[in-house]
Amino acid sequence: MQLRLVCLAVLFALTLPAVAQDRAAELQTAFSRAQHLKRGINASMWFAQSRDYSAARTDRFIDAQDIALIAQLGFDNVRLSIDAAPLMQYPRGENGLNAEFLSRVDRAVDAMLAKGLAVQIDLHPEDSYKQQLRSGSDGVEQMTELWRHLAAHFAKRDPERIFFEIMNEPEVGDPLRWAGIQAEVAAAIREVAPRNTIIATGPNYSDLRDLLTQHPLPDGNVIYTFHFYTPYEFTHQGAGWGVPWWSYTHGIPYPATEASMAEALKEVPDAVNRYDLEGYWLNHWDAHRMQLMIDAAAAWGQDNHVPLICNEFGAFRDHSDGQSRTNWIHDVRTALEADGIGWAMWDYRGNFGVVTKMDGHAAIPDPAVVEALGLKKQ
Repeated sequence: MQLRLVCLAVLFALTLPAVAQDRAAELQTAFSRAQHLKRGINASMWFAQSRDYSAARTDRFIDAQDIALIAQLGFDNVRLSIDAAPLMQYPRGENGLNAEFLSRVDRAVDAMLAKGLAVQIDLHPEDSYKQQLRSGSDGVEQMTELWRHLAAHFAKRDPERIFFEIMNEPEVGDPLRWAGIQAEVAAAIREVAPRNTIIATGPNYSDLRDLLTQHPLPDGNVIYTFHFYTPYEFTHQGAGWGVPWWSYTHGIPYPATEASMAEALKEVPDAVNRYDLEGYWLNHWDAHRMQLMIDAAAAWGQDNHVPLICNEFGAFRDHSDGQSRTNWIHDVRTALEADGIGWAMWDYRGNFGVVTKMDGHAAIPDPAVVEALGLKKQ
């Protein structure tokens, strides 16, 4: 036994230079392809986050005109969210996926590629799907098998422009468990898609602090992502999800001063929640604070010698002041770019959107948001 272990150790040592060479080449590919993900937009609530995945809805929600507009505005990639449930719905084709639903996803992907856009294939399931990952192995095996089918299908397209994001905001609280799940799924993707670049993330909700809990995967052809909505008191004001008292707040300014917060504080009925909101302006959220936070992500990428993107950032527009919203978008976008981090805004036409669109009508870009993103005015 001892002689066998010595022989294995010697064999491993002899293979180290080759392994290092392979990883260096993989990293070079990942850094190169990250250049296709500099300025992105999220295509949300289209093939994910909906109760209706019928062709009648998906064909009109985002159409060929929208994809052309995305390219015209100067975006270079689209993060395409896809729910697991309709992919796995019966009847399934030979590839283990629902053929009719997948054919519509294919048309969307091909239309984006035809306009010169890169595509992040983002597995974006509902919470019930994610809950199965928190314990046991059944949910992990199910997701791994789904990715084998999905990656094999899209591996037939240009690997320079098709990226595989393992999962949106996994909601797995244990960083070590998520690291193991992510490594297993990445290995399965690599078996069927040897040339494509994988996008990996941290546990929980993919926040910046979640990313910092992770170590890079053994696979070098990986880009790492995080989401940025800080401070939530501003970006999620008026939202009916998340922290309950957010729904009371409207018109919270960014940047904030004591005087500008006086009326906003009156909107929150509970003393504890008012205290929490008061901390928003006491924390001095401004461009400098944003830059320091983004710098922490950049330092993690540099320390681990891996490429980074931020493929979600945005502010809920229904109850926010337009100028404050564009101030925040500008400050986050410029902080990311200052550190060489590509980005994808959340989202295209939803309630964080860069456009306003009614079904059956052309989308209308918000010129102030377009300018805040450093893109082309329409």
